[in-house]
Amino acid sequence: MGTDPEKDNNRELELERFLPYRLNILAEIVSQSLAGVYSRQYGIGIPEWRVIANLGLTGTLSAKQIGIRTHMHKTKVSRAIAALELSGLIARHTDENDKRSIILSLTDKGKDTYNRIVPVALRFAGELESALDPEDVEVLDRILSRLKQKSKEMAKTMNHNIDQTE
Repeated sequence: MGTDPEKDNNRELELERFLPYRLNILAEIVSQSLAGVYSRQYGIGIPEWRVIANLGLTGTLSAKQIGIRTHMHKTKVSRAIAALELSGLIARHTDENDKRSIILSLTDKGKDTYNRIVPVALRFAGELESALDPEDVEVLDRILSRLKQKSKEMAKTMNHNIDQTE
């Protein structure tokens, strides 16, 4: 179900119909909309929320693991961690198994923030999904999973380093 490369060479790029562009724009709009909610109330941005959400789900992670899970550049992860640490939302601990490695976790204040934002985020997601029929939500889930898998396969073919987490 591919495209004809010769035919593609003769087409002009229509951004409004270009799938990677459309997915990126949608992701940005959704992220910015949700960020407006927790930014006003908790003073954190998208990168900080992604760190908090991952630590809230897992308990502890290294900065590198957070980068892999969130697909954020290490500089962005580092800045988010520094801001969250300064705000008292996360703490650093030395890894018992590898004394050179630093493990991050939520502080009590961080856990409280996580527990307050999760219901807001879930309501937001529910409201967003309400634009779709239940069957459409299932189809969208399958489509997104397929596109993610195909993107990873294509990245491997092109020798890009893409995270292998699900």
